[in-house]
Amino acid sequence: MFRLDGKVALVTGGSKGIGRAIAERMAEAGAKVVVASRKKEVCDEVVRAIHARGEDAHAIACNVSQLDQIAALVKGALDHYGRVDIFVGNAAVNPHYGPMTAIEEPAFDKIMDANVKANLWFAKLLLPAMAERKDGVFLVISSIAGQKGTDKIGVYGISKAADSALVRNLAVGWGKANIRVNAIAPGLIRTDFARALWEDPARRAAIEAAYPLGRIGEPDDVAGLAVFLAGQGGCYITGQTIVVDGGATIADVV
Repeated sequence: MFRLDGKVALVTGGSKGIGRAIAERMAEAGAKVVVASRKKEVCDEVVRAIHARGEDAHAIACNVSQLDQIAALVKGALDHYGRVDIFVGNAAVNPHYGPMTAIEEPAFDKIMDANVKANLWFAKLLLPAMAERKDGVFLVISSIAGQKGTDKIGVYGISKAADSALVRNLAVGWGKANIRVNAIAPGLIRTDFARALWEDPARRAAIEAAYPLGRIGEPDDVAGLAVFLAGQGGCYITGQTIVVDGGATIADVV
């Protein structure tokens, strides 16, 4: 129920952190994996690591803020493997840290383009072929920032709340074609993307003290759920945003 043999997975933001962990664990579960991020050389590094374990992967560079590059990525994946059965939209940006009302328009647009519009465009390009086969998995990496209030990463949170709405709507529209669409909402994970939130020892200690599991997350904590949702074990789950946060959103902090 947790194997992906014969499947082709496309993972954006797959060169490091959560994306790399998902790419590696899906390959380990038997999938052929297209690893995509802005810099091909870092994707190649992930692919080499996957090949070294006797598994199959292919690297393609893509800036998901550019619609022409999204189209080129999908074409490249189809040219190389002939199909895409599993999509994981992990690529995201957050160029603004601070109150939402202080953001400038270019930063706002950059967040929405990469974090929301890109995932919709991947859906436009990938879901019709999945529907023809009556089988497909479309996953988006959201965030608990889309479920909580924050004064520091509010616009990022808006984009991640939008991703949760996106998967609900796609799940309704494509469920009859046996396409499962879900989001994963991580809490604080030890990645470069979230480094500012965990590298300070005092801040990290305060966070870990508040989390019921007593630690921040690791990329594999998210990857395991992605593999589950992509496989037969998750075949009756769709339209959901599943939280992976060590209990952060349910913590008793009073």
